[in-house]
Amino acid sequence: MPAFRSPLLAAPFAVVLLLAGCASGSAAGPAGTDAAGESAASGYPLTIDNCGTDVTFDAAPERVVTIKSSTLELLLALGLEGRVIGSAFSDGPVPEAYADAASGIDVLSDKVPSQEATLAAEPDLVFAGWESNLSAEGAGDRETLAKLGVASYVAPAACKGEGYMPNPLTFDEVFHEFEEAGDIFDVPDAAADLVAAQRAELEAIEPNADGLTALWYSSGDETPFVGAGIGAPQMIMQAAGLENIAADVEDTWTSMGWEAIVAANPDVIVLVDAPWNTAEQKIAHLESNAATAALPAVQEQRYLVVDFPATEAGVRNVGAVASLVEQLGALG
Repeated sequence: MPAFRSPLLAAPFAVVLLLAGCASGSAAGPAGTDAAGESAASGYPLTIDNCGTDVTFDAAPERVVTIKSSTLELLLALGLEGRVIGSAFSDGPVPEAYADAASGIDVLSDKVPSQEATLAAEPDLVFAGWESNLSAEGAGDRETLAKLGVASYVAPAACKGEGYMPNPLTFDEVFHEFEEAGDIFDVPDAAADLVAAQRAELEAIEPNADGLTALWYSSGDETPFVGAGIGAPQMIMQAAGLENIAADVEDTWTSMGWEAIVAANPDVIVLVDAPWNTAEQKIAHLESNAATAALPAVQEQRYLVVDFPATEAGVRNVGAVASLVEQLGALG
């Protein structure tokens, strides 16, 4: 097995960080003011139906706890690191372009923070990547937090309720979420710049035209957990020109037996690289499993790699598409 290296997605983030840096001046002052303290236009009070919970913002949040990489990195991309008082449950280090901005942010927990740890940070908003982050066993259920004066907001792409879960997730939806965050934090110009940059980057990508099928292998040994037909994996693969072998499953991720995977015989295998289940570990399993070892994609090591934080709706998705296309080109 050749030496393995996770692909770098630094270039897309450099563009985003530059835009965020330009925009951060307008967000540097108190809510409702610009950097010079001058009065700025405000859309408050702002009420948003978030996963079936109405959340009202009377002003831009100033003390935010983020849970999951997707939420932290969106605020960093908007130049709002000064408002993040604590982060938790990150899926790995932030991209190099965000490292300096993130360096001063306290890490509350490697996992979902407890309600006690969350409240001890005295946030005015908990920005969660998953609905399940906001529970009595986690950072606190939404009703309890609201009674304590703490607003909660879930990344909309992670909503699970009927009528709220994107079906399917699209880049238009992802970009809309950036704009909604811009409205919440009163930085619409920064959000518009972020969306414009990512749209331009996405439109410049030429998808692979070879008609290749692909397995999105997220985790699991005995029963693999794979990207299904309506979530971020499907959106990313489709934009890269790949046909998902689990596209007919109406879910974001799903379990899929090795027998079904062998029968589908994917042309390439997308490996999710996560600290708790690396791409190298997945390769070792594929090559040691008698059934999968015979797959041409395994024998010819037709592997593509995506970092875990890029697999959830957020600022890394466009870069993931570009990376997959580049890796497909390298495979020949």
